Amino acid sequence: MNNPATTLDEASRRASLRVILIAAAAALGGFLFGFDTAVINGAVDALRASFGLSAGWTGFAVSCALLGSALGAWYAGRLADRFGRVRTMQVAALLLGASAIGAGLAGSVTWLIVWRLVGGIGVGVASVVAPAYIAEISPAWIRGRLGSMQQLAIVLGIFVALLSDAWLAASAGGASQSLWLGLGAWRWMFMVGVIPALVYGGLALMVPESPRHLVAQGRITDASAVLRKVLALDDEPALQRKLFDIENSLRREHKPRWRDLAGGAGGLLPIVWVGILLSMFQQFVGINVIFYYSTMLWHSVGFDESNAFTITVVTSVINVLVTLVAIALVDRVGRKPLLLVGSAGMAVTLALMAVCFAQASGAGAALILPNPWGPIALVAANLYVVFFGVSWGPVVWVLLGEMFPNRIRAKALAVAAAAQWLANFAITSSFPPMAQFSLPFAYGVYAAFAAISLVFVWRCVRETRGVELEDMPG
Repeated sequence: MNNPATTLDEASRRASLRVILIAAAAALGGFLFGFDTAVINGAVDALRASFGLSAGWTGFAVSCALLGSALGAWYAGRLADRFGRVRTMQVAALLLGASAIGAGLAGSVTWLIVWRLVGGIGVGVASVVAPAYIAEISPAWIRGRLGSMQQLAIVLGIFVALLSDAWLAASAGGASQSLWLGLGAWRWMFMVGVIPALVYGGLALMVPESPRHLVAQGRITDASAVLRKVLALDDEPALQRKLFDIENSLRREHKPRWRDLAGGAGGLLPIVWVGILLSMFQQFVGINVIFYYSTMLWHSVGFDESNAFTITVVTSVINVLVTLVAIALVDRVGRKPLLLVGSAGMAVTLALMAVCFAQASGAGAALILPNPWGPIALVAANLYVVFFGVSWGPVVWVLLGEMFPNRIRAKALAVAAAAQWLANFAITSSFPPMAQFSLPFAYGVYAAFAAISLVFVWRCVRETRGVELEDMPG
């Protein structure tokens, strides 16, 4: 005869594995997020030459996807609430696949920008729906680790984009050289993105809808089936309690509206402001400066142009590894402690980089840091990536997916994600003129934002470790 406890443990293990696989499928949207935003790095010089772009147009072609992402994030909550989390993932996959082909075949910079905007909308949609969905199908005791899979997928997407760019460029003898079908290698850098988009769309056809969305739509029977399958809630009283908790948290509003976010002295609910500021601080500490403009730093510490790409890949590997560390810690240590450590570490390392560049002579590619400031800047930059990757990178996505009450989660997350993309655009587009004015000033500004984020987290961010979504305060 089977031991009932053993049978229950086996069922729990199967349920946990099932949840992990479902979360991994949803997190593939984060992979496309990272891939789409990073893949253009290897194509910048080639598309500039192909279309005869000025520096200004080149910069806009690179960053315009971020504006599309803000737009996609803004409307993603409405789509997710109306059509469901899974259907919205499928829309994101379709947009990203179309963008990959369209950008690769673009005959003018205008069409390139149009398709980059389309891809950006897909990225913005995925950036909202994936963390919301993962949070809503995950048990509280592993929700943080599963939510961190979004950031792990993002950094893996960045890494794979850089590797595929390098391989395609090497195969053709240069990004601007012809490869298959007479098309330039830089065009294939975009088009290869259709592969993960198809995989994401296929997996989105196989995962179940969020039980919380099903309850909000009045589909109680379907929600019960998902809870039984995903969370192994075969015990009828436990299942009914879970359904009651979900219904109770949604009772005030079955059809969320934008005005539900309003309230408080600042025009929005305080919890919505916390989400917006978390998103903005994640970008204002300057992380994308390291990934988008790192060549200047590597040149300044003695690496020639041929090695700059390798160093950038190494930095992305470090980002992947520390994200794994964050996944191991987020449900053990908690969200708030990791954010506090990350803010303090980033403030110190960014300030150190500002001091290092204050010792520099020359400018641009001729920038020179005398010993020992060059090696110190290199170490500080990578330590900065470590502190970001173990804290603000994954933890912000975890919090955005779980911190809002059920009735406003999708829309509040959409607003916060849109703010994040706009902040990303502001930092990405403002760094070149800031660096031209003064690199120490630029890194000093990011260090100041890191220090301010420490105070913000200490005073305003609640710990959510182990709290059920139905119990999240508004």
